[in-house]
Amino acid sequence: MDQIAKMRLECTEALKLSPYFKINLSAEASTFMKRIILTLTILALLLITSLETVASNTFQVEQGATLRRLRLPILMYHYVSELPPHADEIRRGLTVTPSIFKSHMQYLHDQGYNTISLYDLYDALTNGKSLPPKSIILTFDDGYEDAYTNVFPILKQFGFIGTFFIITSRPDANDPNYMSWQQIAEMSRAGMSMEPHTKDHLDLRQRDHDFLIYQMKGSIESLKAYTGRIPRMFDYPVGHYDAATLQVAKELGVWIGVSTANGDLQTTSGRLHLPRLRIAGNMSVAALASILRH
Repeated sequence: MDQIAKMRLECTEALKLSPYFKINLSAEASTFMKRIILTLTILALLLITSLETVASNTFQVEQGATLRRLRLPILMYHYVSELPPHADEIRRGLTVTPSIFKSHMQYLHDQGYNTISLYDLYDALTNGKSLPPKSIILTFDDGYEDAYTNVFPILKQFGFIGTFFIITSRPDANDPNYMSWQQIAEMSRAGMSMEPHTKDHLDLRQRDHDFLIYQMKGSIESLKAYTGRIPRMFDYPVGHYDAATLQVAKELGVWIGVSTANGDLQTTSGRLHLPRLRIAGNMSVAALASILRH
């Protein structure tokens, strides 16, 4: 860069002096020569500007700032269970029955999809790691008990892996509607990713630093204690976050954060708030195939 800067300075000085060049030629020839010198000097400046751009881009690559973009679907499930009596609209919209979920997994298997983890995606975005063809990520929010009783056996049947986001105050309280710490640890040992979804599933927007640390770090530390692994992924409750949330995520060493924004374009610059594809209540296989095509 120093050499390029020196070249720029020399050309700029030459450009300033060009009207005063004394050449022992006729007036017409002298004017012609001055125009040639002026044109060559301008072309040299343009070339130097191009070299500076290339050097700047190379510097960013060397500093690990390479930006990568790839299309990769991250499916977002919630309940995988039969609907309870008198289920409200929200519960119906978040519920896929075990039989339909199994048909989803059968479809993915038959179509040659390969389940990967968010850790694999992180390596692809930050280090350029190659991913298997037709890679897909399966995520399950909240840590409901049916993730252990219904989802886990079906994933094992197809040789799939999944990422489960846990609201850690629920197993702390032995809530029967959610997985226990024993079940969470078992799934972790079996190759599933057990990741934090805060302690209490509260909106993280417009919160002070202490609140964010308690909710985010608290859930990370609990999962670390019970699984023996440091979780590096994070799921924002209801997909909500703000600048302060993202700053705390960075402070806590979060590698990837997922939101509820719809999409499958995953980017290095957006790795703390990646989009997902929502699986609506009792979505058919045809509907699943449709969102994967688009």
